[in-house]
Amino acid sequence: MLGHPMGYARLASLLCCIASAGAADLRIGIIGTDTSHTTSFAKLLNDPGNPARIPGGIITRAWKGGSPDIKSSASRVDGFASELSGKYGVMICDSIEGVVQDVDAVMILSLDGRPHLQEARQVFPFHKPVFIDKPLAGSLRDAIAIFRLAQQSGVPCFTASGERFTPDIPKLTQAKIGHLNGVFAFGPAEIEPHHPDLFWYGIHAVEKCYALMGTGCETVVRTHTEDTDVVTGVWNDGRVATVRGNRNTHYAFGATEFGSDAIAVGDDAEGYEGLVTEILKFYRTGVAPVSHAESIEVMTFMEAADESRRRGGVPVSLAEVLKASGGADGI
Repeated sequence: MLGHPMGYARLASLLCCIASAGAADLRIGIIGTDTSHTTSFAKLLNDPGNPARIPGGIITRAWKGGSPDIKSSASRVDGFASELSGKYGVMICDSIEGVVQDVDAVMILSLDGRPHLQEARQVFPFHKPVFIDKPLAGSLRDAIAIFRLAQQSGVPCFTASGERFTPDIPKLTQAKIGHLNGVFAFGPAEIEPHHPDLFWYGIHAVEKCYALMGTGCETVVRTHTEDTDVVTGVWNDGRVATVRGNRNTHYAFGATEFGSDAIAVGDDAEGYEGLVTEILKFYRTGVAPVSHAESIEVMTFMEAADESRRRGGVPVSLAEVLKASGGADGI
């Protein structure tokens, strides 16, 4: 630790903060250090010098994990683990059990959605509240299995993209537009070959859409080109929403609401403060800010978009896709 760039005084302050964490501070464990979310969350929770620090929880332990067949995972997992340890005082453990047995709550943050089900199987028996980062799983079938396992285990669990909780969302939901007829949401949508297309990054724009529209989508149709995906959903009350996923396009997120009286345009908003605040509330109350049913519909929407592409861009029923993946009402 000699000569650490954060400096002796700051490091001592950080370690003191962690060591003296009182009853108000939940001890949080991380599963998977192969995503920038690990260090972004640690900066918000563990850094006493951060003016935006969110009180109430401290990340104390982590397990690295990582996926060798995904470059953005394999190339970064050790670096993020080192930063968590050296900069934020987090203990890096050799096993998931080593993390979960000595914390109050858990974040499954593995970049790759595919191992989330197996990780959940190891975490849920400890009966700690669990947040699972996007994508919830590498398939709709695994997503359903995770929530069924959570229900059977009696473990509070939820998943969400940070785009649900950016400052533009409350501004849009409170906008005086009359009856909401539809939404247009957009964002980056890079594709990772081991995941259904929108699961990897397009999920952010889909979640922003659902934060405004709510559940009830019945059919989706998708147009796909090398640089763009456009997915249009028709809701059971006749409302229509469109999600645009961009590649080789300026990096930005946004949403527009179409109402009977007015149209409201949201700002390009990012950041994890809203998500981390909601996670801490969830840990305290056990009440998820996003229901399992809504999260499953988000996953079904994206899987149905993939099916629409496979069928040449025709409309596809969410109910059909959900049934084919072993799901039903009530998960």
